[in-house]
Amino acid sequence: MTADNPMRPCLPGQHAGHAFGNFFGRTREGLYLDTRRSMLKAGMAGLGGLSLPMLLQSQAQARSEARTSSTGKSVILLWMAGGPSHIDTWDSKPERPWINRGPFGVTQTKLPGVVICEHLPKQAAMLDRFTIIRSVDAKHSNHEPNIVFQTANLAAEPRSNPEAVRYPALASVIAKHHGPNHDAMPPYAAFMKSRSHLAFAGYLGKQFDPFICDSAATLPVYTNVGVDTGRKTGGDLFQMPKGLSEGRLSDRLSLLQQFDRLRAGLDQDGSMDALNSYQKQAVELLLGERARAAFDLNREDPVVRERYGKHLWCQQALIARRLVEAGTAFVTLDLSYHTASGTWDTHGDNIPPYGGISKGLGPLLPLFDHLITTLVSDLEERGLLDKVLVIAMGEFGRTPNMGTQDSTDGRNHWPEVMSMCLAGGGLRHGQVIGSTEKDGGTIRERPVTPADLAATLFRHFEIPQDTYYVDHQGRPRVIIDGGHPISELF
Repeated sequence: MTADNPMRPCLPGQHAGHAFGNFFGRTREGLYLDTRRSMLKAGMAGLGGLSLPMLLQSQAQARSEARTSSTGKSVILLWMAGGPSHIDTWDSKPERPWINRGPFGVTQTKLPGVVICEHLPKQAAMLDRFTIIRSVDAKHSNHEPNIVFQTANLAAEPRSNPEAVRYPALASVIAKHHGPNHDAMPPYAAFMKSRSHLAFAGYLGKQFDPFICDSAATLPVYTNVGVDTGRKTGGDLFQMPKGLSEGRLSDRLSLLQQFDRLRAGLDQDGSMDALNSYQKQAVELLLGERARAAFDLNREDPVVRERYGKHLWCQQALIARRLVEAGTAFVTLDLSYHTASGTWDTHGDNIPPYGGISKGLGPLLPLFDHLITTLVSDLEERGLLDKVLVIAMGEFGRTPNMGTQDSTDGRNHWPEVMSMCLAGGGLRHGQVIGSTEKDGGTIRERPVTPADLAATLFRHFEIPQDTYYVDHQGRPRVIIDGGHPISELF
């Protein structure tokens, strides 16, 4: 269902290739340079299968255009695709009637007088390390695609604005103006269940799209309702194609370079030299250790692997920690089993595969509780928590009353308000920011907007608040429109 029309069904899942799959290596271009350029492109696309030279070129461009140097800071975004119920997670209303408060009880947290859902006991016990924001204004947000909060642009609603998909993800802006914390790592990486769950680079160019991680790691395969199939993904990104050894890959690069030299006199701006350097780096990335090691959970301490557990999302969280440790600046985890609107879209048990609050949201919360507390504790123990900001959120909250869409146990979309939580990043935690009215339906005090979140991220990465980009018509566009860093965090 959509926020503007509760009777309108959510769009079906959208399937998309890899973010770097649009290099068109076999497309013929031009007349005189046809053979040379096509060979160059085919070779570059074939070296890594995912146009890794374009990724490396984007990193070089990010460094050349950045106004700041790398800070060593990073973000892990736990994207709760579908819109988690704020009342049934972080903004409990235990004194209200059942129709409002829902089926869950509450638990006392480490913060005196603050309670949250009973199914989040681990987070409750260490809430001094978290900040809960209960007054997030989600009025313009929708899902499929879920991009208002990931872009901080209130017009990023493709259902009503065809231009919306061109607004750049905040993570893409960070990839451009901050870059990775290590040259051998992608600046923006994501585990993606559906393209409609993520924001992409848009006007910034595909070189700042997320590096999609799913094929880079061996992970368990789950059905769209969260059942472990017992199978695992191949994790074949770093594996050479059959019959292609590391030596033969280097030979192919050498052959490409020989053809390039034959046409070197045509190159007036040095672009061929640059492309050659990106090719070399692509081979080094594929054959090198840093990126490959980050995705290889077999290199992780078995005790730590056991601590995170075998669930798909928890293993992705462990890889996210390994990625930021290795030098990636922004990692998004698409916490969804299915490619439609998202697993957290709990309309009711009569609307599969979403489920309602008890049977749909209920099983998710203990899993999420374990995931986020394990991740934060692990980052803290490794001395990374002051550098890594962890954010957990979805695209909106859910209706104050139970029983929407002819169900008795679900809640519909509710963009009036939502909750989110943060930890780490060297920020001030152990607090609750903002509040809602008694029924949780509207903001009572301290509204926080998508632009405020963007301003907070920019301050975390030491990116100037007036950063802008240029659209396809050459018009400058500010990224933060009226937002301010959330002052309570600093």
